[in-house]
Amino acid sequence: MRKFALMAVAVVTMGSASACASLGRSVFKEPVVEFRELKVNGLGLTGGSLDVVLSVYNPNNFRLDATRLTYNLMVDSVNFGSGAIDQKFAVQSGDSTLVRLPLSFTYAGIGAAGRQLLNTGTINYRVMGDLTVGTPIGNFTRPYDRTGRYTALGGSSPR
Repeated sequence: MRKFALMAVAVVTMGSASACASLGRSVFKEPVVEFRELKVNGLGLTGGSLDVVLSVYNPNNFRLDATRLTYNLMVDSVNFGSGAIDQKFAVQSGDSTLVRLPLSFTYAGIGAAGRQLLNTGTINYRVMGDLTVGTPIGNFTRPYDRTGRYTALGGSSPR
């Protein structure tokens, strides 16, 4: 009888934890990550460094405390660069925050996409990764994936 009582308590406890996790997922709205711009920091003989600027929008009714953001930038079909930042940042309810991601590149690595930017002033891009946030209802890691066209004179426009 004692074993049965312990098993019943364990089942109820596991069910409650599962229900809380499901409730948390249904209350949590995905943050929206958008590419904003590229800022060139320096150019050299073999490549350069730049900042990829992303906007993170919080559609929730509570503040999001981001703890990690990974990123991979594709220019046309070429992998331009990737990385992660572990520096914390907060996004208030219903607001956006700009996040700068450092990126180094080589001219050889960007090939045809770099020539296209130099010749036409525009390129297609895709930025993707994961965003980890802490909320009052738990921690969530969610993927993001955005595409658009970058124009050297006018910035980016999502597609």
